[in-house]
Amino acid sequence: MPKSVSFTQMKDGTKADYELLREAEKSYVVQTADRILDELRRQGETSIEGYKITRLDHGLQSATRAKRDGADIDWIVGALLHDIGDGLAPQNHDRFSAEVIRPYVRWDVSWVVEHHGIFQMIYYAHHYGWDENARDRFRDHPCFDSCAAFCERWDQASFDPAYPSETLSYFEPMLREVFARKAYAPEVIREGYVSPMAS
Repeated sequence: MPKSVSFTQMKDGTKADYELLREAEKSYVVQTADRILDELRRQGETSIEGYKITRLDHGLQSATRAKRDGADIDWIVGALLHDIGDGLAPQNHDRFSAEVIRPYVRWDVSWVVEHHGIFQMIYYAHHYGWDENARDRFRDHPCFDSCAAFCERWDQASFDPAYPSETLSYFEPMLREVFARKAYAPEVIREGYVSPMAS
């Protein structure tokens, strides 16, 4: 097989070109957990000005709270990565973060991560003159209570520099297990199932 494709426009690609790309993508996908861990480490090097802790510390606190509540691996990894999109998508980090985990976790976990931004507004929107109850538009969604609980128990409470969080190395095996799953496997996604958040 050639080491690179023959085309400069996708429409000119051959079967051999696309077979090459399919093989290259397999090894790239296998390294997803490594890239996510690198991004988390970057989040530990800098913080958004004004916060007492880094974004990595916030993710670790959220995941630690989830773990100590007896949450399963999907919820723990969801809590760890719920703000992974902050660096590249600060205005829609919740949706960005959800897309990172969506192929590998239950649908309710990715839904909660996708919507946690609007649910969090209940704590601060009034300070800006915004609608603190904007999340009420999702009141009839089956994941409403899960998202409200995620924000209350694991997210909004996790800005404490004195909180004894687990380390990134503690969560690394869980993260690797989740991202080693077959993407979009129906038995993982479990569309429509709303899982308990704690044991």
